[in-house]
Amino acid sequence: MVNHRVSLQTEGKQRVILVHGIRFANYSVADPAAEAYALVSLFEAGYADQNDMARCFGYSTRTLRRYQQRLRAGGLSALARPQGRPSARAPVPKRIPERDRTILRLKIKEHSNRWIAGRLGLSEKTVRKALRRLGWKPGPEPSLLPLPLEPEVGGCQAPPATTDSATGNQPIQTPPSTPPPPAPVPLEPVAKSLDLNPLDRSMDRLLAAMGLLDDAPPVFASVQNLPCAGVLLALPALLASGLLSTAEKIYGSLGPAFYGLRTTLLVYVLLALLRIPRPEALKEHSPQGLGRIVGLDRMPEVKTLRRKLARLAALKGSSQLGCQIARQRVAERGKVLGFSYIDGHVRAYHGQRTIPKAYVTRMHLAAPATTDYWVNDQRGDPLFVVTAEANAAMMTKQGRMPRCSRIS
Repeated sequence: MVNHRVSLQTEGKQRVILVHGIRFANYSVADPAAEAYALVSLFEAGYADQNDMARCFGYSTRTLRRYQQRLRAGGLSALARPQGRPSARAPVPKRIPERDRTILRLKIKEHSNRWIAGRLGLSEKTVRKALRRLGWKPGPEPSLLPLPLEPEVGGCQAPPATTDSATGNQPIQTPPSTPPPPAPVPLEPVAKSLDLNPLDRSMDRLLAAMGLLDDAPPVFASVQNLPCAGVLLALPALLASGLLSTAEKIYGSLGPAFYGLRTTLLVYVLLALLRIPRPEALKEHSPQGLGRIVGLDRMPEVKTLRRKLARLAALKGSSQLGCQIARQRVAERGKVLGFSYIDGHVRAYHGQRTIPKAYVTRMHLAAPATTDYWVNDQRGDPLFVVTAEANAAMMTKQGRMPRCSRIS
């Protein structure tokens, strides 16, 4: 008996393992590979532990664990030992630590040792030793071909001369070639991610945790049938609105973080377009699916978005942000602002403050509410939004617009 469920019977050279009286395995005693496979299967099925089997079959628990590792690594052939002296083992390659792999990956991208040390928080000597340990050898430098030595006139290279061999005339100077067009102005370099897999941004998250990354750059994966991907059609309009560039000038940065200022604003705008009214509603959606839309491995969690929004609100720059965007639109579309269209939207109030009542069309009654005045240009494009107290009209007796409590 192995335990109260497992028993074995041996007759001659045959052995049978029974579980609750039902045959589980049978094999020849002279076949150690079959016995090892039966013991591993018995343990993985949960019928017996390794201590009971080691006591009953005459093995040690370490041997049984070794059988289990061999079966997982090489299959049934790994359990059978060849006859005779075992051949010399091939050297097992040493596993490269994660830090050394990161250093090698950055070095392949032609970064200097000092730059790598600064990004990873190491010393240059540590990076140099790691590269030497990994066997890194720099590639050959491009050969420098000697330039032809030609006479110069006035500090410029003289144009080549041609000679008419038939008439023996003097050499004729060829006219100088037209000067090359000026080189284009280099654009601002775009931040690139150090992660090769768009669905695994562990390297960028590590850099953000070390304080070396302010915002994770988007990296999109090639997928099919991605839900809610049509919202990406709004990205050109979002960039043309100047929201991201203006917010960067006002707020600066949210500090070292994987989800920075640009990602936070982009997430909130896309959630509004997807009819997700508040961050708590993200619990009903897949974080990985929504994360692929913004070019990340997953969408920020509810607490992360709430924390980012609280930091932005503490800076109190929403009024300045709205004014800057409004000035930009006035500067771009000043010709269509001779006539402005003002539309009022009543929004019900569910807080604890006492505010005036307004007629809510959706509820068909008068309730505490505020009025959002949408100011649009002549073409109907939005200019800015004014959230003010509910009143009879936008114009006062002096013909001026009342002071707004918030511009967004």
